Amino acid sequence: MPIHDFHCPACKTHFELLVRSGGTAICPHCQSTTVEKLLSPPAPHGKSAGIIRAARARAARAGHLSNN
Repeated sequence: MPIHDFHCPACKTHFELLVRSGGTAICPHCQSTTVEKLLSPPAPHGKSAGIIRAARARAARAGHLSNN
C-alpha cells in the first residue's frame, strides 16, 4: 500500500494518504471524496539517511531541539 499525494479542490488542501489498491481517498479536512491524485517526485535512492541528518542539523541550528 503506497502513500500518495492528493489535492482536494473543495477545500484546497494538500495531503498524503495511504490508500489500498481498490480504496477511495477521502480528504481528512472536509471529508470530500472528489480528490485529485498528484504526481509525486521519487525519493532519492540510498540518500535518505543523509537528507535526514542534514534536516536535523538545520532544525538544531534553528533551535528545534525536539528533532534531535
